[in-house]
Amino acid sequence: MRKILILLSVFFFTLSFSQEKRKAFTLEIAADETHQYKMDVPETPYFVKEKILQIYCGEKLFIECEISNDTISSMKVVEKNENPTKTIEIDFIQNAEDRKNIITMLSVTNPFQKDLIYDAHMYTPRSQDWVKTSIIPVRSKLMAYETWGHSIITLVLDNWRFIEP
Repeated sequence: MRKILILLSVFFFTLSFSQEKRKAFTLEIAADETHQYKMDVPETPYFVKEKILQIYCGEKLFIECEISNDTISSMKVVEKNENPTKTIEIDFIQNAEDRKNIITMLSVTNPFQKDLIYDAHMYTPRSQDWVKTSIIPVRSKLMAYETWGHSIITLVLDNWRFIEP
């Protein structure tokens, strides 16, 4: 009986720090030199499918991963980075101080011993459609920055994998 109580306690403790859904919020970004883009983002899962992450401009996420056989077997958003050796940090921001030169930036921190790569699709105020974008690998134990010279509403990041340097 004691083992069951301990296992249940660990399970509920783990669940309490895992965040499956983002809280609803209003997203407002500079769309271009003269226009704003505004939308109400409902409470939605961070992972739209297994290991397929959707991140909105302005979000900073901690993605805790489980690794098995040199593969990312599971991913979950956590409130705090309490396991830095297995938590990817992602920050997605816009700099629109100069409305003629809007910059959207994604930073990804790789805590793993191997280089990390993923695929990305963007949804912009201009295109109103999903467009594939190129991404550079994130070197082991380092941070990589991606920048775009236009507004991006949201990104979908998927096909997370390790590569040899």
